[in-house]
Amino acid sequence: MRKQFIIFSLVVLLLSLMAGIFRGGWYWLPLFLLTPFLLLGYYDLIFGKTSIIRNFPVVGRMRYLMEELRPKIYQYFVESDTGGTPINRVDRETAYQRSDGIADTDPFGTQALVYSEGYEWMNHSVNPINFYEMNHHPKVLIGGSKCEKPYEASVLNISAMSYGSLSNRAIAALNGGAAIGNFAHNTGEGGIAPYHTEFGGDLIYQVGTGYFGCRTPEGNFDAELFKDQMKRPTVKMAELKLSQGAKPGHGGILPASKNTEEIAAIRGIVPHTDVLSPPFHKMFDTPEGLCEMIQLMRDNANGKPVGFKLCIGNKREFMAICKAMKKTNILPDFIAIDGGEGGTGAAPPEFADSVGTPFRDGLAFGVDCLKGFDLKDEIKVFAGGKIVSSFHMFRAFAIGADVCYSARAMMLALGCIQALECNLNTCPTGVTTHKKNLVKGLIVNDKKEKVANYHRLTVESLVELLAAAGIQHPSEIQRDMLNRRVFMNLVKNYEEIYPSVAVGSMLNEATVPEQYLRDWKLATPESFRPNSNEYPAS
Repeated sequence: MRKQFIIFSLVVLLLSLMAGIFRGGWYWLPLFLLTPFLLLGYYDLIFGKTSIIRNFPVVGRMRYLMEELRPKIYQYFVESDTGGTPINRVDRETAYQRSDGIADTDPFGTQALVYSEGYEWMNHSVNPINFYEMNHHPKVLIGGSKCEKPYEASVLNISAMSYGSLSNRAIAALNGGAAIGNFAHNTGEGGIAPYHTEFGGDLIYQVGTGYFGCRTPEGNFDAELFKDQMKRPTVKMAELKLSQGAKPGHGGILPASKNTEEIAAIRGIVPHTDVLSPPFHKMFDTPEGLCEMIQLMRDNANGKPVGFKLCIGNKREFMAICKAMKKTNILPDFIAIDGGEGGTGAAPPEFADSVGTPFRDGLAFGVDCLKGFDLKDEIKVFAGGKIVSSFHMFRAFAIGADVCYSARAMMLALGCIQALECNLNTCPTGVTTHKKNLVKGLIVNDKKEKVANYHRLTVESLVELLAAAGIQHPSEIQRDMLNRRVFMNLVKNYEEIYPSVAVGSMLNEATVPEQYLRDWKLATPESFRPNSNEYPAS
């Protein structure tokens, strides 16, 4: 191809030059039009960065152009309404329509394949409740017996997305929506930026492994700085992040292109460098140490609720945390359980695809452990994992969650089009970029209303589902109210798929359910490593 291009280019140049000389006038036009492409071709021959471009000058560039356009073409012209990923078109349209405050009804019946494996539905009652007489904004009180200032949380809140991963206007719009709708906005692990407080929306201050906003120059946790953050009137709770669904065990990633001087000042780091938060906490390395960290945070939280977030990994480790909580009598006010399918920003593909327990399995296990160790009455459970619609919320509550988190749905309400460029600083909607020419298209006063609309209508839709089921509050939803088609002719409810455990059944070896017994024996409050008496080192 290289020889053919050289011969072709010389012939074209010669013919164009002769036509221009002998005929004149517009015959010079082909030469002017073709010369840039020919020059580009010779540049590719000599300086091309890939073998395809060097071997196929100019034409080889089409391969990379089509590769860049492929996600857009697939999304708009190829994928079905129900088959798209990560969020399918039906759910995206639901979020868009609700954010616009318009009707989100579908014509001509469901597009779901109701007899296919995996189809799910809830049980309705022949004696439903009048929706119009119900509380359209149900709340959940967060705070155990040792919490001085419990927080009344909405059943749907903004999950952790830091300023850095999201633009300043996106953060401000989310906070504005939270203020309008009276729900909580998780700061993400990047600290509290001015945009988090612009509209006075309630905040959940997340503390990650980097301790941004409350760190010493050496990168350790600073209790005094944490106390100062918790004195802010808009900060209602604190959340210690152990791991997140997108990349559990990896730590957060902020590319250098997003680490501006402003962000660096907020976090207490060096600007214009890649920020890789440690995958582990420097302040503790045992289950008992985690409990002591929770106590340290509670002592400096101004009486506000303190909890932690994780994606379930080794089951024995979560059981070890539960044993440590019973041993130390130090309990968090809430635990946020993230699903392995979560994620709004940058994550290595192996972590995004193949690390971390999926949402439903992790949530069911976590709730069962808390019940088994007789901790659930003191600890509320936040749940997050691709929650977009009210049915997704109903499913989370059926499994055992008390409150829901949503990140990507809130991004959709901001105008996200699922361009899949969150990690490139090129987001076309200004949500996950810091390029001023892109961010300026996101109008905060408009988008905050859309976020509030999405929240209000989704929660009202959940209340409609509750009414149809004949119950008043999400806390009344049980696992057997939800069904899943396992095979063509076999349907199981969630109680059959995730059998509940008896309260207190994990306090003694004799009563531990068989499926959890091995992990229970391996779990020890003194270490995240397996119990050496049950699992001797090789």
